[in-house]
Amino acid sequence: MTVKIMIKTRFAPSPTGFLHVGGLRTALFAYLYAHHHGGKFVLRIEDTDRERFIEGGVENILNSLHWAGIKPDEGVDLESSDGSIIQIGEAGPYIQSERLEIYKEYIDKLVEQGDAYYCFCTKERLSELREMQEANKQTTGYDGHCCGLNKEESKKRIDAGESYVVRMKMPDEGVTVVDDMVRGKVEFKNELVDDQVILKGDGFPTYHLAVVVDDHLMGITHVIRGEEWLPSTPKHIQLYKMFGWEEPKFAHLSLLVNEQKQKLSKRHGDVAVHDYIDKGYLPEAMNNFSVLLGWNPGDDREIFDMEELVKEFDFDKVGKAAAVFNIEKLNWFNKHYIMNLSPEELAKRCEKFYVNAGVDIENQDLAEVVKLEQGRANTLLDIVQNTGFVFADKLEYDAELLVWKKSTREDAKEKLKMLSEFLSTISSQEWNLENLETKVGEWVKEKGFGMGDVLWPMRVSLSGQKNSPGPYEIANVLGKEKTLKRIGESIQKI
Repeated sequence: MTVKIMIKTRFAPSPTGFLHVGGLRTALFAYLYAHHHGGKFVLRIEDTDRERFIEGGVENILNSLHWAGIKPDEGVDLESSDGSIIQIGEAGPYIQSERLEIYKEYIDKLVEQGDAYYCFCTKERLSELREMQEANKQTTGYDGHCCGLNKEESKKRIDAGESYVVRMKMPDEGVTVVDDMVRGKVEFKNELVDDQVILKGDGFPTYHLAVVVDDHLMGITHVIRGEEWLPSTPKHIQLYKMFGWEEPKFAHLSLLVNEQKQKLSKRHGDVAVHDYIDKGYLPEAMNNFSVLLGWNPGDDREIFDMEELVKEFDFDKVGKAAAVFNIEKLNWFNKHYIMNLSPEELAKRCEKFYVNAGVDIENQDLAEVVKLEQGRANTLLDIVQNTGFVFADKLEYDAELLVWKKSTREDAKEKLKMLSEFLSTISSQEWNLENLETKVGEWVKEKGFGMGDVLWPMRVSLSGQKNSPGPYEIANVLGKEKTLKRIGESIQKI
């Protein structure tokens, strides 16, 4: 009888910065794979790099993942009531800095069985070694200088207060094979892999030791991470062998690059998830866009919600070519999801952006306001910025903007005066989009005016902009009193 093992994936970010869009994609792939197979998704915080640790980094990572709807089944999470950091599950702690005693036990085990050793080489010696190797066009790496030290000598030097690190002892012959779910079999010559530091001078383990110990003890069956970790994987596989543990399955995701095929970096634009949150991208759009950076459903479908992704996602359709982070495509997805929200839901999502912009939305039907830009905007921030004129006390614009094409200032002024008189005859009860379109349209035809000669100066009067929603839509949102006030101000201006 075959016992089915529960699949467990993990996302293990380091709080040395805000969550990168590439990190979000990795988390999404791990989350989808686990849930597709009825497994669990674990979130672990790898904070052993104390020099680069950023205050608030953990909270940013967790908030960004929550925004995207990626919630761990086990590990580090946020308390829903007050946003405090909590840990859930039986394999914790899930924060590496709280696991130092655990790592010490396994490092001591490696030293005891001869698979690791104390290294007393100074920074100066290591620097000289690298310079010499580079000058001789040799592969750079540790030369095993301290590998032959016996335990008694090492103990004496440690007791004397000499600084040290612990290095794992890589085999010096043969190959280590990585059977990767994305790249197939990848071979590494052991002689080219140096003896990696697994315990630093500050007493903290390096990523290489901690990740192997944690993944094993937490029951991780599938390690999904970026391709930059592929060269380190033979070291990890050798550690599994040293401990006598079964290694997990590995999947190394392709790099994310920009349109110029350069690796995504801050120099070329926004790379943090919170940058896109602040600009008003929707989580539905970001997830949908991100999953297609490497995964292909096998047909021409592009729109997927999270439930559909869980059902469809698997690694047999994940490619190894670099994925292009195309902002125009992200905008296309975001616009699609914005257009498919109800005006009420869209207004709810825009609220905080209006508040952050210092706009008083108390006495305004926000659903009607956001409808003005719902079919035009790429982001929520676009909607807020492009509807700012609705809330303005007084519009600032050049009077020449009121003049339609070959018309004149005098004609524009005359048309606005007549339009104002006509609009005054429409009661507040009749003031709605349908009536405005019908009544003003009939009045323009009856007078024999050109539509542009009336509607252009009307629209500019109401918005103060060259490009804006239509005049009827704006008038409907502003209401009768504010509409007539703005037209009166434009008559005086021109």
